[in-house]
Amino acid sequence: MKRLTIISFAIAAVVSSSCSFLKENPTSFVDRDNYYKTEAQCVTAVNSCYEGLRAVYSTQLFTHLEGVTDIAMVPSFSDVNAILDINPSQCNISKTVWSTAYKSVMYCNAAISGIENSETIAPEVQAQLIAEAKIMRAFWYYLLTSCFGDVPYYLDDIVDQETMDRIASLGRMDAVATRADLIAQLHGCLDALPKIKASDIADKGRAGWAMGQMLVGKLALWNAYMDPKDDIDWFQIAIDALEQLVPVYGDLSKYSLKDLWFSEKDTPERIFAVRHTYIQGQLSYAGTLAQNCMPSYKASTNLYDGLSIPWLGTEAKVGTCNRPTAYFYAALQPDNGTDLRVDVNQGRRWEGKAFTNGISRPWMGPKFWCPEMKTTNDSNDYPVFRYADALLMLAECYAAKQDKENFEKNLNAVRSRAGLPAYSVGNWEKAVQEVRDERARELFGEFQRKFDLVRWGIWYDAIKEYWQPEMDSFGYLTHAKRCHRYLPIPIEQVKNSGYALDNKEYNEYGL
Repeated sequence: MKRLTIISFAIAAVVSSSCSFLKENPTSFVDRDNYYKTEAQCVTAVNSCYEGLRAVYSTQLFTHLEGVTDIAMVPSFSDVNAILDINPSQCNISKTVWSTAYKSVMYCNAAISGIENSETIAPEVQAQLIAEAKIMRAFWYYLLTSCFGDVPYYLDDIVDQETMDRIASLGRMDAVATRADLIAQLHGCLDALPKIKASDIADKGRAGWAMGQMLVGKLALWNAYMDPKDDIDWFQIAIDALEQLVPVYGDLSKYSLKDLWFSEKDTPERIFAVRHTYIQGQLSYAGTLAQNCMPSYKASTNLYDGLSIPWLGTEAKVGTCNRPTAYFYAALQPDNGTDLRVDVNQGRRWEGKAFTNGISRPWMGPKFWCPEMKTTNDSNDYPVFRYADALLMLAECYAAKQDKENFEKNLNAVRSRAGLPAYSVGNWEKAVQEVRDERARELFGEFQRKFDLVRWGIWYDAIKEYWQPEMDSFGYLTHAKRCHRYLPIPIEQVKNSGYALDNKEYNEYGL
């Protein structure tokens, strides 16, 4: 069969612009038959697995995962993602997530296959590189299943036309089964990696053992709510993975709340983050999220909503700011409480001075601001997984098992660092709600909230209950439908599959 050299050329093209830790020259990567001969070539192949991160973790994804939830909003009349005016023909973020994630899956499959068949690199290095690529493949499928639900699932390296044709015609596959297989894949490879913190990996920004365990926990927790058969203890599978992180990361109190700020780099609590840099006049990898999370800026006075903040510089270009909902800033994390994260998540004041327009409805807090931002070039890192998230997932699992001791231990580790009093279980229904509320407070704005609400099965009801009339003036509730719990598959992809793919849930609502 005719070999598809186009795949190799595509990989070579993206590898040259991959993550900041990439320095290899990928020119030999175009010839697959003569590739994977050296460790450097294999590392370059694994680097391609990271290529799509910056494209996906963007202002658009933030809007989708945080701005259409119970705790945050994007005050826009025109952003179709923000007002949920999306359908298979008009789906903005869907196109980015779908195409980028599946391109990345293709790169992961190619890297895994090539390295597995390499006979010239040390077995220990081979096993570690395969494990890293499998973690990244699991991550891309975690993102796909979380955003779209049931999606095509394949592990093949596309090396011939027959394989390409078969994969192109795949329909939606059961997300529970997909996650189960990904968990098995991870269980089979993580022992090859050193059991260390992500911040201790020499080459910063790479996926390691801790991220693999985190993904097992995430995938298992999704299945715990989505598996109708209930013949597998998914909560226990999540516990077994997440508990392994505890002796490595230890006491949460030793990690500073300053670590929550996106502007902090390579913090020891983070397990995985999308990394950005911006150096004027040099090769840079900048995002744009901060421009929509900073207080309004007036260049003529160098003031941010009436305050001088030299840390932010004088060259920022600030757009329409995302804002916390009243449910978040008045109920979950009020300004008159003891929560030390209030001035991290919410922008009401700076160095003791109040903003002009940040009192009645706070801005997004300094957690999201970018120091010395040049126009819209955001050099912050965007956290994907943190240790506190793992502890809260453990609390959630132990609540499901009604294990009072372990529930309180994990939940209170997070609450204690934040200055909140210890929580004691009175009844389990309230305890479950408490851990859900604590996830909102601790992980505010970290690309998590919609995934949580959807897997709990409460997303639509939550936005209906907590979106205020002022927010509906932007058209939020006019467009929002239950089918919007997941993104639609772009109509172009449906057509390209020969209609093996579908958007039946959207079709039921006339979309």
